[in-house]
Amino acid sequence: MFYIKHISSILPQTTFDLNDDDSISLSIENKLYAKEPSYEGIPNNVLRRMGKAVRMSVGAALPLLQKTHVPDGIIIGTANGGMEDSIKFMNQIIQYDEDTLAPGNFVQSTPNGIAAQIALIHKNKNYNITHVHRGLSFENAILDAAMQLKEDPEKTYLLGATDEISTYNYTIDLLGGWYKKETISNTDLFQSNSPASIAGEGSVMLLVDAKPENALFQLRGIKFWNGDDPRDVSNQISTFLKTYLKSEERLDVFMTGENGDNRFTNYYELAEKLMPDSCAVTRFKHLSGEYPTAISQAFVLATHVFQTQKIPLVTLKKSGTTNSIQNILIYNNYKGQQHSLILVSLVNNH
Repeated sequence: MFYIKHISSILPQTTFDLNDDDSISLSIENKLYAKEPSYEGIPNNVLRRMGKAVRMSVGAALPLLQKTHVPDGIIIGTANGGMEDSIKFMNQIIQYDEDTLAPGNFVQSTPNGIAAQIALIHKNKNYNITHVHRGLSFENAILDAAMQLKEDPEKTYLLGATDEISTYNYTIDLLGGWYKKETISNTDLFQSNSPASIAGEGSVMLLVDAKPENALFQLRGIKFWNGDDPRDVSNQISTFLKTYLKSEERLDVFMTGENGDNRFTNYYELAEKLMPDSCAVTRFKHLSGEYPTAISQAFVLATHVFQTQKIPLVTLKKSGTTNSIQNILIYNNYKGQQHSLILVSLVNNH
């Protein structure tokens, strides 16, 4: 479908140490906050007006924009955008009785404000779009980029995903039963055996095009669907692998979005049973936390795995051994309703 040339991120984890679990950044009151840099590339007068989601996105995008000419488009997936700034603006409406409102919070709060701010700073007037589809926002952005590159293989796109932990969204999801009420460390997430998960946030940006030269890896296939029937997961995975994995190829790593919510463990267990014995099964949401576009953090982990040809101990690998890692299948489940499969491979695999 396309090739990932460069990747940049602002995440809760700054490294994937292979030696022990001590390198894992720990959750605070069931929240995994992104480790923000100093944002030296953003002017201070601009930075202080930015909400966190916009700030993280611009901060992750700028290093990539320095590596290329003006990209032919900016494609972002986000479920909530700058929700915290949206609440601030609505509070101002009440506080100031709809009079003399500061527009900054409103401008920063709209979901498309992320892609717009990146374009404004880089003076990019090309294709600019934001996909807002809850737990499938990043997947829809991927599909958009794939279609754009199929239409014109000479182009390059900035593809990204961002969501923040906002007080409003966290409270709503906590009341909805999506975040654990008991305080738990992310390192103990998979031993909890209770409903719900912990919150996360982050921003991941990719430079993608249709050319294999100097690529980190290739995105070969994507499939996503809505539904709550566990049998669909088995059927979709079987069909997906037959479609995108050649008969002489093997699947080396199965990376799942298991998140410690025991209501949905059965989906992942069914999926794992379809994997060959040699396939390593590993997870990433104890490193990212749960949020609608958390699957984007799996791309950062996949980059590390491909480059080192090792699975970091911090991923708390469940099973399987492999000496050569060529193909990784990522499966994510958001709130038991939205599912996605993504196959990524080393370029020299073909």
